[in-house]
Amino acid sequence: MSFLLCTLLLFFASVAHSVTVEYDHRALLINGTRKVLISGSIHYPRSTPQMWPDLIQKSKDGGLDVIETYVFWNLHEPVQGQYDFEGRKDLVKFVKLVAEAGLYLHLRIGPYVCAEWNYGGFPVWLHFVPGIKLRTDNEPFKKEMQRFTAKIVSMMKQESLFASQGGPIILAQIENEYGNIDSAYGPAAKTYINWAASMATSLDTGVPWVMCQQSDAPNPIINTCNGFYCDQFTPNSANKPKMWTENWSGWFLSFGGQVPHRPVEDLAFAVARFFQRGGTFQNYYMYHGGTNFGRTSGGPFIATSYDYNAPIDEYGIVRQPKWGHLRDLHKSIKLCEGALIATDPTFTSLGSNLEAHVYKSQSGACAAFLANINTQSDTTVKFNGNSYHLPAWSVSILPDCKTVVFNSAKINSQTTALDMIYTQKQAPEQSVNSTGTLQSDWSWVSEPVGISKTDAFNKLGLSEQINTTADASDYLWYSVSIEIHGDEPFLINGSQTVLHVESLGHVLHAFINQKLAGSGIGNAGNPKVTMEKPIVLGPGKNTIDLLSATVGLQNYGAFFDLTGAGITGPVKLKGNNATLDLSSTTWTYQIGLSGEASGLYRNSGGVSSPWVSGSTLPTKQPLIWYKTNFDAPDGNDPVAIDFTGMGKGEAWVNGQSIGRYWPTNIAPSDGCTTTCNYRGGYSSSKCVSGCGKPSQNLYHVPRSWIQARSNTLVLFEEMGGDPTRISFATRQMGSLCAHISESHPPPLVDSWSSDKQTLKRVGSVGSVLRLECSYPDQLISSIKFASFGTPQGVCGSFSHGRCSSPAALSIVQQACIGLKSCSVGISAKVFGDPCSGVIKSLAVEAVCA
Repeated sequence: MSFLLCTLLLFFASVAHSVTVEYDHRALLINGTRKVLISGSIHYPRSTPQMWPDLIQKSKDGGLDVIETYVFWNLHEPVQGQYDFEGRKDLVKFVKLVAEAGLYLHLRIGPYVCAEWNYGGFPVWLHFVPGIKLRTDNEPFKKEMQRFTAKIVSMMKQESLFASQGGPIILAQIENEYGNIDSAYGPAAKTYINWAASMATSLDTGVPWVMCQQSDAPNPIINTCNGFYCDQFTPNSANKPKMWTENWSGWFLSFGGQVPHRPVEDLAFAVARFFQRGGTFQNYYMYHGGTNFGRTSGGPFIATSYDYNAPIDEYGIVRQPKWGHLRDLHKSIKLCEGALIATDPTFTSLGSNLEAHVYKSQSGACAAFLANINTQSDTTVKFNGNSYHLPAWSVSILPDCKTVVFNSAKINSQTTALDMIYTQKQAPEQSVNSTGTLQSDWSWVSEPVGISKTDAFNKLGLSEQINTTADASDYLWYSVSIEIHGDEPFLINGSQTVLHVESLGHVLHAFINQKLAGSGIGNAGNPKVTMEKPIVLGPGKNTIDLLSATVGLQNYGAFFDLTGAGITGPVKLKGNNATLDLSSTTWTYQIGLSGEASGLYRNSGGVSSPWVSGSTLPTKQPLIWYKTNFDAPDGNDPVAIDFTGMGKGEAWVNGQSIGRYWPTNIAPSDGCTTTCNYRGGYSSSKCVSGCGKPSQNLYHVPRSWIQARSNTLVLFEEMGGDPTRISFATRQMGSLCAHISESHPPPLVDSWSSDKQTLKRVGSVGSVLRLECSYPDQLISSIKFASFGTPQGVCGSFSHGRCSSPAALSIVQQACIGLKSCSVGISAKVFGDPCSGVIKSLAVEAVCA
């Protein structure tokens, strides 16, 4: 009897905490109530379990309701039937942490994810299933896709993680951006999508399923939008809400590319426009991008950093003013929730490129969005009998249809300068030589050129790389020998010829008789490599060893899984009078490196250790493994390694791969500007930096991977570099800045109290500059700059304009020094009027300590 009672109590407890999630044409309904939801993407394997709680809390503090993540099939099932959910792969733990923070979760199972992730998230073993064709109406593929999707759903159910069970998961996604490329698959695409929808809903999660970028998503699947702007998106049914699953907060970084940035004014404009025009669910892709550890980056040529210019940066630090400006936006939108969920908006034109959308509920709630979508001119509009100043390319939010609490182009949030502070390069006992370079106790192992492993094999002709290696390694050796007598017609002067090699990509190194003869490198736009190098062949046997390297497998596009890599030829020796085609001869193949097979990156030592030390360190030579020990930089700030001086390779810290490094891959020298105009449509090439510089020279090392003393760093250097030049740095807060004008909306978003029926302002304030130190134990220690009038420049390089109040510095010092946070009113009443008739502003740069 007691057992039955206990069971009944548990049952009723679970029912009491279960949540119904449904939808109508306006919004998702949670327990029957429409909700305005702000979401952000955080991919659990792109950070560490130790980072997850802080990332989730910062997301909540930034105004998010929902965390969105993909599920990475190849991460969890690297070998068919063998699953891994440990460490960074612990999906259940991540979901539970989201729940503990009081947030919802959107689980994007896919299982194709794109995500600039290797092979789009598919395990490469799928490619070898007999009869399979990926992402189409193909029985072998559908069988595997259903098996994995059901596996993930079952795991979530076992832990009661769906909202219908009392958990945080309110949405699930099947497939991903298939509508972008489905025409290439013909009629089978439609039957595949219908099958995927039916399969997903049959799993009985109790929550809605979505398909992004799928205009023909069948009921009850919600079709959603991805892009830089989704305000004009319309669902494929009048019964479905307008949802934005990917609002790209920046863009990804490619090796050989410039660093993209998306101005927060434009990002906020896009979000405000979406809610202005009827949206009620919006997700930032990414809110925290993180790091492509190991060999997880796709592309090809996607960099190791996946920072994405997100509101929380790669290291887990809030990016200001992006994070703060969006937080204010979220608060402003939530003040409008009572009106937003009640009805569809009423549109009014206020003039050319000037719009007003008004929401009114039967209970009397009223919210308005005023937009100026002109890219050039600020303007003043009349609305409800009042005048409102609208900067170009901006939206103002009025939660009572009267008072502006937020304008997307006017940033009230502070700016924080983040600095990389370089520390001692290696362990304390190491000395500095006469040139000032820190000398570390490096040891090394030379990776053999050509065939060195016992599992090498022979095959007639040239083999495509992915089909040969199954992506077990970035590397594949192609080796062939040729006898030279001196009278061959493809020779010039008896010994010279030209080696011609064509490869599908991505990187190629050619060795003649163990010596590097030349290299070829593709790029993100064209990964193919064609190399022609003059070479010398001696009498007798000559060995040609070609090392092909991939830099992440294709992750996007129709039939992306069929995109090849490696040397498919032809390979020729070319002379003046004849050509010898080696493509069809017998080649010897070796998958991967000798050092990979022996686990050099795991720092396996012992009596038979291959590591060499105590003599001259080989530098600027290809195919060298390096190892050293180091102590962690002091403090708790995030750690990075600067690989300046190295060529290309992979790095491991205490056996954990921090990813591929490639500091010699330089971005184009043109296309960058010192300023970025946020007005007008954004594209990934619009606002870029780093022209003529390495695409990435700093690589994140999670603090949880290192200990205070005696850490091991192992490098495999593919092209040639000098490891004594690498440095350690910590990511630290620099100056704290703000620049606020008299025309900025007052910080009213924090001065309103609201409930479902009423909305009223508490107090009355004008424009205010606010500063707050980021860490709990910090206080504002000094004011480096303060100017009231017409100051110019950006944080770190402010300057006085043509007019400036002489009292500004002392007033700000008195208001702020010694405090964790301070506020200063922006008015001539406070500072005096250095230039009447001009809209003035206050710029401040402070230091926290």
